[in-house]
Amino acid sequence: MTDLRSFRRTSLRAIFFVLLGVVSVAGAEAQQEIDEPLKVPEPGYTQIISLKDGSAIVGRIISIGEMDIIFEAEMGRITIPRDKIRDVQTAPDSSFKGGKFWFPNPNRTRLYLAPTARLLRKGEGYFTDIYLLFPGVAVGVTDNFTIGGGISLIPGVDMDEQLLYFTPKIGISATEILAVSASALIVRVPNDDDPVLAGVLFGTGTVGTADKSLTLGLGYGFADGELADKPAVLLGGEYRVARRLAFVTENWIFPGVDDALISYGLRFFGESIAVDLALFNVTGEDAIMPGVPFLGFVYNF
Repeated sequence: MTDLRSFRRTSLRAIFFVLLGVVSVAGAEAQQEIDEPLKVPEPGYTQIISLKDGSAIVGRIISIGEMDIIFEAEMGRITIPRDKIRDVQTAPDSSFKGGKFWFPNPNRTRLYLAPTARLLRKGEGYFTDIYLLFPGVAVGVTDNFTIGGGISLIPGVDMDEQLLYFTPKIGISATEILAVSASALIVRVPNDDDPVLAGVLFGTGTVGTADKSLTLGLGYGFADGELADKPAVLLGGEYRVARRLAFVTENWIFPGVDDALISYGLRFFGESIAVDLALFNVTGEDAIMPGVPFLGFVYNF
């Protein structure tokens, strides 16, 4: 029994550190490739030049020389030495509202617990944690394949008795506003000396922009090799109401169950981090008002 527990503990740690290694390598690649090359933008696009002194300038590159660039900003055309530029971002003019840049949604690939159909781009990654007990990492291996996973950190539970989970995801962006994907939540549940694999197989479609979208999906539960006869239905969405604030909802209808699982809450975010504060509840007589609190956050790297 001691040898078995030692083996399981060593295996869990090995899997965890391999996953961290994959994420670290991908993160390093992302850091090397994150800087967008200097180029004159197409019509309808605006650029943000970040300088090494920490300042940023909004406008458009007019011309590119060997030593410097000519940049059209609000104050007029200015010359910027190339060695002073840290990076450059190009975004559609629609990303600028009220004179401010609405940076991309940092948590576009997930609702609260369920995935949207969007994927991380190659080299992108994030660290996530739910209730401070269920941390995880995910990385875009390619533009069409994301892999993630983690280990629970439940106090008082031995390492080899914690939950181990993986979240593979494949998909495509059919158009600029439509994505479809297949994904899974695979959880290793300790069960004496015979752990059980359980989870959900997802098929999802997301329509809309990263700031305003609707996600529809089906989820087939499975446990110990048995797959559910009928799927649960997912209906969720996100609506960005301000530069740093969005409303998010995630709702499930389960086969053979009268009451649905619903959620509603807010997503607060910056350029790299998003924090979800929400309430989960059920419809019908068993509802608990206002609901069960949910806390989660994501940090992009």
